Formats: sequence, C-alpha cells, structure tokens
Amino acid sequence: MPNRVAFVTGASRGIGRAIALRLCGSGHDIVVASPELENNESVAGEIRASGGRAITLDFNLTSLDSIKQGVAAALKEFGRIDVLVNNAGITKDGLAVRMKPEDWQIVLQINLSGAFFTAQQVLPGMMRERWGRIINIASVVGQMGNPGQANYVSSKAGIIGLTKSLAQEVASRNITVNAVAPGFIETDMTARLPPEVRDRMMAAVALRRFGRPEDVAGAVNFLAGDDAAYITGHVMNVNGGMYM
Repeated sequence: MPNRVAFVTGASRGIGRAIALRLCGSGHDIVVASPELENNESVAGEIRASGGRAITLDFNLTSLDSIKQGVAAALKEFGRIDVLVNNAGITKDGLAVRMKPEDWQIVLQINLSGAFFTAQQVLPGMMRERWGRIINIASVVGQMGNPGQANYVSSKAGIIGLTKSLAQEVASRNITVNAVAPGFIETDMTARLPPEVRDRMMAAVALRRFGRPEDVAGAVNFLAGDDAAYITGHVMNVNGGMYM
C-alpha cells in the first residue's frame, strides 16, 4: 500500500514543522504548504534526509486561486491527499476598541476562511476514496477568550465550530474531522509576548511548563491514524491543564 499523503499548511516552522516531521516519521508523504519558500525547502530537506518524500508549495491562504492551484499541484504529484492539517495562522493583536478593520479581516481570512476553503478543495478526493482525516489547529483561547485578541480568538472559536459542522457532513464517507487546541506552546509567535504576559500564562498552566511543538504534533499524528477511526467532531486539548 502506498504511503498516505498529508497536506500541512503553515508547515515552514514552529508547530507546522513539527507536525510535518512527525507525520513523515509515521510513514506519510508530506506537502509542505506555506508562503515562506526558503523555510519550506528547509523542512522538505529534513524530510528527504530522513528518507521521506515531500513537495513544497507557495501557498497563500488569502487567495482562493492559490489554494485551488496548490491542492491541484499536490494531487498531480501524489495522486491523493489523505490527511489535511489546517495549521497556518497569524495574529494581529490589539484592543477591540482600537482594532483596525484590516487587522480583523486578515486574521479571519487566513485562520478561518483559509482553513475552510482548503478543506473544501481537499474533500472531494477524500469523499471519492471514502477515507480521510481533517485536523484543524484551534487554540485554548478559542475556548476561554483572551483580552487583546478578539480577532484571533474569534477565528479559533470559528475553527472549533467549523470542525463540528464538517464532522457531521462527511462522517458517512468515513472522513473524520477533529481539532487540536494547543495552550501556550514555545514558538516564534509566543516568543514575542512581553515577559509579564508569559508569567501570567505560566501561572495558569497546571503542569507549570509551556508546551513544545512536538506535543501538538503527537496529538495530530494520533488523530491522523487508524487508532482514531472512531473519533470525530472532537476538540483535543493540548494545554498542560491551562483550561479544563
């Protein structure tokens, strides 16, 4: 049986990179999809060096044409997409009263609309094959809220709703749709937070440590596999007890 193919958005660094490497380690061919071309090639190089197969895509979630062309290119190369990981996301933080319309719109466009339209392009192939896994990366703040992040929180809460709706729509075709909701994970995005914010976050984590990208990747790898065949519409918290 050929390797299953995993399409990972935002795979150029951080959590996305860890997910791509972990899925490669469990026998998946990987589509490394992000607009960060140099980083894409670096991740693909790591995959190939380990004996895996990978292609890279210049994948722009603000453009429906880019999404369509990227999925088509992956299908042309590998013939199928078995697993979609909607991981790509950005932040444009600011208090709601002063948030610029463009900062609201771009976060929703990339984090939520981008995930929806990518799933929409991938689903027909999964439905024909009668097998598929869609895993959406949400966030603990999509469950509990966070001041100064109305746009990001709304996008991640939307991801959870999207996960549950899609799970109901495609379950009859043996396609599962789940979300992973990370807590505070050590990435480039969280490294930019002020020390006082990091201290406040740490105090809320029961395990008294921040997570690693590999912690999230392990959860995604489980949901992508056969052991998770009877799990759908679920939100898996990977947050160290920050929210229960």
